[in-house]
Amino acid sequence: MSQILPAILVVGGIGLIFGCILAFASIIFAVETDEREEQIAEILPGANCGACGYAGCSAYAAAVVAGTAPTNACAVGKSALAEKISAIMGTTAEATEPMVAKVLCGGTCETASNKYEYFGVPDCVAANKISGGAKTCPFGCLGLGTCAKACPFDAISIQNGIAVIDEAKCAACGKCVAACPKHIIQMVPAEKKTHVLCSSTDAGAAVNKYCKSGCIGCKICEKNCPSGAITVENNLAKIDYSKCTECGICAEKCPKKLITGKKEVEE
Repeated sequence: MSQILPAILVVGGIGLIFGCILAFASIIFAVETDEREEQIAEILPGANCGACGYAGCSAYAAAVVAGTAPTNACAVGKSALAEKISAIMGTTAEATEPMVAKVLCGGTCETASNKYEYFGVPDCVAANKISGGAKTCPFGCLGLGTCAKACPFDAISIQNGIAVIDEAKCAACGKCVAACPKHIIQMVPAEKKTHVLCSSTDAGAAVNKYCKSGCIGCKICEKNCPSGAITVENNLAKIDYSKCTECGICAEKCPKKLITGKKEVEE
């Protein structure tokens, strides 16, 4: 016992000394946290989706307080959250246009053909490595749900062979856009309902062979658009949403019926 007691006292003394040193160091090197950072972090949704360009909600809050990030960068919280953050920062919230993700493909099981039957890993990235996937169209949705798995808000489902986005659930985080190996998911203005549901840039003759609902670049929509919002580039019709008035004429005139428009808006 006489030999153990000194050892205990030595170890205990060393622990006490190091404890005092650490306590002193924590005081000397303490970094003061701006209370605004904590306030912003508390009202952020906590999705940590990275859509703001930062590693997570805490990192974004710190960047806002540091003045290196705008108050309206949180796509999940949208304009309502931007106003709250701006109030904390004592600034005026900048207006932002709500966005949603849109799958620009209408190649369902009935309209699009396959070149082979796929039995591999149920993942679009994996399937795409095998001759671009099972679909004959090199631009078509593979329908294996990689985007759905990437969505943290459960806003995507696979219906009839293609991905479909529930706009009510979509937070515009952009994770599905990054996950899609075909790059056919784009962020579009939430208030717009007119979209070209195709991403193929192949010539019309080729498109007709593999998809009944593919754009053939006929330019009928372009010629009939009264606001000049549609142009056909590289065999594919594209919409300039800043010019689109949602008149629905393009949807009515499209011979392939691949443009959503006035009819869907009214319904």
